[in-house]
Amino acid sequence: QVQLVESGGGLVQAGGSLRLSCAASGRTSSTYAMGWFRQAPGKEREFVSRITWSGGITYYLDSVKGRFTISTDNAKNMVYLQMNSLKPEDTAVYYCAATNWRFSLTTPNQYKYWGQGTQVTVSS
Repeated sequence: QVQLVESGGGLVQAGGSLRLSCAASGRTSSTYAMGWFRQAPGKEREFVSRITWSGGITYYLDSVKGRFTISTDNAKNMVYLQMNSLKPEDTAVYYCAATNWRFSLTTPNQYKYWGQGTQVTVSS
């Protein structure tokens, strides 16, 4: 079992920054990669970024590339999403997720464990 708890969401103005944190506990050794997803009202859950625990291999949604940075602190079982130059279209509930799969890590059904979500609201 793996437990994930997100924090760091909030209300910011366009152009501002937030850092989301995800604390992982339990059998984290069974997970291969961590991902961040987001879901806006009336829309499907959308892949944002992912990173492997080993090697720190990253991938980003095109619209956040260059603005968001995903990282881990393996010793603390933490994953972060630094979000800069935020835009109103970034507004969503952001979820941390964990997967033990090695390939095709950009769809929600590939991730077994999920956090409760944290709200990010970007005002114009």
